[in-house]
Amino acid sequence: MSEAHGHYARNGGVLVTGAAGFIGRSLIAELARGNVNSEIIALDLREVPEQERLANVIYLAGDIRDPALKDIFQQHRPQTIVHLASVVAVGGDPQLDWEIDVLGTKNVLQCCVETAVEHLIVTSSGAAYGYYADNPVPLHEDDPLRGNADFPYARNKREVEEMLTEWHDLHPHLEQTVFRPCTVLGPTTSNQITAMFERPVVVGLSGTSTPFSLIADSDVVAALVQAVRDPRPGTYNLSGDGVLSLREIAALNQKFYVAIPAGPLKFLLWLLKFLRVTKLGPAAVKFVQYRPVLANDKLKSEFGFAPRYNAREVFERYRDGRPENAT
Repeated sequence: MSEAHGHYARNGGVLVTGAAGFIGRSLIAELARGNVNSEIIALDLREVPEQERLANVIYLAGDIRDPALKDIFQQHRPQTIVHLASVVAVGGDPQLDWEIDVLGTKNVLQCCVETAVEHLIVTSSGAAYGYYADNPVPLHEDDPLRGNADFPYARNKREVEEMLTEWHDLHPHLEQTVFRPCTVLGPTTSNQITAMFERPVVVGLSGTSTPFSLIADSDVVAALVQAVRDPRPGTYNLSGDGVLSLREIAALNQKFYVAIPAGPLKFLLWLLKFLRVTKLGPAAVKFVQYRPVLANDKLKSEFGFAPRYNAREVFERYRDGRPENAT
């Protein structure tokens, strides 16, 4: 790591997009803790209520797609950008999701280059590898990104990473750290994936164990903080050790588990989408059928970060922290 890296890691301003989100709030709190030298800018589409704001953080409301984003960069001149703003939910408005993920990231890149930002940290997703029967197990960072064309979330993540690579080749002075997290779980996580875990009967697919790579939200935040303070540019899978099958998850959660063939599940999703009960169509079956399993060797050896929790511990921490289980 060069002297310049060490300098801006300690003293340069940090701007976080998506700062009011699930990971963003915790990241801002960690960066602000004990900070005296660096300007910390929390940017989100949503206004953060006054009572939730930290004293030594600048809170701004803005859209990453807006050309006015450049004005914010020019005014504050952050040297590090942590780009968290993205679409997390699956099955939304495909065009809007693409504009936020892809065009939003392009605007962030443009602002970085035009205002001489030194380091861009981006959270991508293991979904960028795509959901395929022939995916290597586990997937390593140099395996091809094949985010499925018919699965907007995975396709957008692939497109974002392809764009990051292009911009890196054109603007090598803007160093990039790209994380590909697997399924992120914390005590307060509530999303489409946790909904699978919490149904009275957990529905899996026959012919696959549906292995889940898991990472604790606190480990994601710790890796991001380390990337800000001790930059080691590169691309890293972000995953705890081991995996949990959907059957094991059901057992740990004291739920019934039923495995059904892919065909009936596709028909069920088609019917539910037709009835407007869900936004997920038959193509979403691959989301359960071909889970990407992520290797974390490079994260440990090159980035120098070992997640605190393995897959089982991540799930137990999530389970035990849910309101109905908390003591």
